[in-house]
Amino acid sequence: MHLDFELKDNTLIVRLSGDMDLGKADYLRNSLEAVLDQQQVNNLIFNLAQVTFLDSSILGVLLGRYKRISKKGGKVCIVEPQPQVRRILEMSGLFQVMEEFPGEDIALKNIG
Repeated sequence: MHLDFELKDNTLIVRLSGDMDLGKADYLRNSLEAVLDQQQVNNLIFNLAQVTFLDSSILGVLLGRYKRISKKGGKVCIVEPQPQVRRILEMSGLFQVMEEFPGEDIALKNIG
């Protein structure tokens, strides 16, 4: 798993890659919480372009950060999920609370 953070105008872009499963959930959750605790973050973008698989534990991590950000009036979105990952997100109902965008720039324009 590779994890990259970039802060742009109070929006945290989180770029993930590889298979995202239970073995990586705690690391992802703890890393995200550390950044959210240290930075002023209003919105969150999860770039899933390089994610090949995710399971329910990762969905829980995404949903938990959604709850944290939305409590402050912020938005959380998903960018560029691969088709197999997109199906998992659709079946889970995550797209009912998080918008999907075809790229980071478009997401930044729409949620900022």
